[in-house]
Amino acid sequence: MAHYAKIVDGIVTKVIVAEPEYFDTFVDDSAGEWIQTSYNTHGGQHPENRPLRKNFAGIGYTYDKDKDAFIPPQPYASWTLNETTCLWDAPVAYPEDGKLYIWNETITNWTEVTE
Repeated sequence: MAHYAKIVDGIVTKVIVAEPEYFDTFVDDSAGEWIQTSYNTHGGQHPENRPLRKNFAGIGYTYDKDKDAFIPPQPYASWTLNETTCLWDAPVAYPEDGKLYIWNETITNWTEVTE
């Protein structure tokens, strides 16, 4: 089985699973382009060393033809696109102290989650 993303105006609108040899019978003929995506690809990495288009496509992702990559929506205005992974990087690294944090865009930093 393979995964395919439907791209309309550069945005993923649908993701399906289909046998490659039967792909044409599953797709609709409305405007857009179907592009294969890999469920196991994240940040340009694949467990079997076969990355495809940097990231698995999701609805709302952008497809960048020049990079041949699926890019998730930008989570916060302060985050920047990592050109290697095509993922978004926070301006401050996630703390590695074993605690749980969430991003606080107001202060552009991580805030510890306390219950």
